[in-house]
Amino acid sequence: MNSDLILSLQVQFDQLVQTHPEEQSLEFWFARDLQEPLGYARWENFMTAIQRAIDSCKTTGYDPEHHFRGVTKMVPLGSGAERPIDDFMLTRYACYLIAQNGDPRKEPIAFAQSYFALQTRKQELIEERIKLIGRLEARDKLRASEKALSDNIFERGVDDAGFGRIRSKGDAALFGGNTTQAMKDKFGITQTRPLADFLPTLTIAAKNLATEMTNHNVRQADLQGEPAITKEHVQNNSSVREMLGQRGIKPEKLPPEEDIKKLERRVKTEEKRIESKSGRLPKD
Repeated sequence: MNSDLILSLQVQFDQLVQTHPEEQSLEFWFARDLQEPLGYARWENFMTAIQRAIDSCKTTGYDPEHHFRGVTKMVPLGSGAERPIDDFMLTRYACYLIAQNGDPRKEPIAFAQSYFALQTRKQELIEERIKLIGRLEARDKLRASEKALSDNIFERGVDDAGFGRIRSKGDAALFGGNTTQAMKDKFGITQTRPLADFLPTLTIAAKNLATEMTNHNVRQADLQGEPAITKEHVQNNSSVREMLGQRGIKPEKLPPEEDIKKLERRVKTEEKRIESKSGRLPKD
């Protein structure tokens, strides 16, 4: 997401913020105002995201009534008359939960996840957090694709040890001859921790692409046994490396990044802070 788009979305979301007449320090947003900026064409679809957010609020142990308030608004008709419509008043925490339950592939949703997480409106901090969340999401996708591959090849005669060997040989192809252990040694990663937890977003995405290709081709060609699947996975990682090389990128040369487990813990702590600093909607 480029800086111009982030700035444009930031201005748009800033213009939608409301303050409560009785509690000027309490910021809130109307759901109807956020529907379109968050990429929802129909209110019914947006209501689904709101309901998921309310359920999330309950699951985390907070009272949804503090953050979601159903209201009725009057909107003008072409004839000059008015009709009532349902709406919600939403605290910053409620907006954050709605964004968390939206589709992160939508750029406004990806932006909103960071915008509502931060009390500050400094663009550079929003950009930094968007990158952080992008790395977490990339890691989640890699976990899912590797689990799918492990399950897939188990049915084809490959046990957990075999999966480890296949993955390491794929890593060697991606990292220019460096095995998984060699990359861990290079980055100072302990034996028990996954290499991917310390890789930059680009490299995580590259590993995920190669793994998804292997998953697809193993099923498509009905590959059986460790040798055939290893060959397929090595070829896919080599292809991804070649693609990166055409853009002057060598994965083994990219520096490691902060332990993703620390980032996950930071986000969890941050969620508690968002709720506590969002304030509570006053009772009717």
